[in-house]
Amino acid sequence: MDLKEYIRSIPDYPKKGILFRDITTLIKNEKAFINTIDQIIEKSKNFKIDKIAAIESRGFVFASAVSYLLKKPFVLLRKKNKLPADTYSVDFQLEYGKATIEMHKDSVEKDDSVLVIDDLIATGGTAEAAAKLIGMAGAKVSGFIFVINLFDLGGADKLIKDGYKIVNLIEFPGH
Repeated sequence: MDLKEYIRSIPDYPKKGILFRDITTLIKNEKAFINTIDQIIEKSKNFKIDKIAAIESRGFVFASAVSYLLKKPFVLLRKKNKLPADTYSVDFQLEYGKATIEMHKDSVEKDDSVLVIDDLIATGGTAEAAAKLIGMAGAKVSGFIFVINLFDLGGADKLIKDGYKIVNLIEFPGH
C-alpha cells in the first residue's frame, strides 16, 4: 500500500509558505491506518524498547496503538502546562515558531530504552526536544519512528548526525 496516496497536502497552513501534510486522511481510512500501524510494529522490531513515547498530539494516534499491541508503557510528551505532576521541560524551535514540551518526571526511569513515535519530522526541533526530555530522566532514546519525513528540511539528517537511529514510512519534500 502506498501511504502517500492517503496524505492530504494543504498549502499555506498554519501560515503562508508552509505546505502542511495532513494525516487525518490516512487515519480515517481503516486499511491505510491499519497498514501504518502494522508497518510501525514491524519496524519497531529493530529497537530495544522498554517504553514508547509520543509527541503531542498526532504522535499519540500512532503510538498509543503501537504501545497497546506491543504491550509497552506509553509516555506522553505534551505541550506546556498540560501535565499535572512534576515535569521536565524543554523549549525548542519549530519550523514556524517556538514551543515547549514537557514530560512527567516519573514517566521513564534511569536506563529505560524509549522508542519515540511521531507523525512527521520536519526540522527536527521537536524530536530533539523529546530526546532531551528523555535524557533528563536518565533514560535513552532507542530510536525514532516517523510516519512522514520532510526530507529537504533536514530534521532526520540532524538526528542521524547526532547518533540517533531513525525510521520513516514515507517521504515528501517540505515545501
